[in-house]
Amino acid sequence: MSESTAEFPPEGAAANGEQDAMAAEWEAALAQQSSTPQPDMDDFASAASEVTNAASQMTPAAFANFAPSPASAAGNDINMILDIPVQLTVELGRTRIPIKNILQLAQGSVVELDAMAGEPMDVLVNGFLIAQGEVVVVNDKFGIRLTDIVTPSERMRRLSKGN
Repeated sequence: MSESTAEFPPEGAAANGEQDAMAAEWEAALAQQSSTPQPDMDDFASAASEVTNAASQMTPAAFANFAPSPASAAGNDINMILDIPVQLTVELGRTRIPIKNILQLAQGSVVELDAMAGEPMDVLVNGFLIAQGEVVVVNDKFGIRLTDIVTPSERMRRLSKGN
């Protein structure tokens, strides 16, 4: 086997021209850096003394006390959120069907749901189950009569399960 050695940088007119240009750029950059005045230690010492003088002239900030007063601890806190709108949904039931069946739906089609007739409807707030109830009709409008409220511990259990 014959060994060939490669030289770096390669010899030749183009390579030498590039090297010369690179050397000239470095020389210009070093010359510019040496002509830029560099700060000396006296500048740093005077800046440090200015910072020390400014620190001695500072006064502590005064912040308002945000701790709740005993008289308004619970009453005012709940009032802050009472006007926040939430979405209340009553869910009749659910089902999973392929897209091809959805495309075949027409007026009068019946979609079977997983809920049984007479079974309580789920009441959700922002997608979270909070209660169950039964459908009622009042003055020609549908409503729901709550029959079971989900306890806070049950809500937490459902949240942790991801349901």
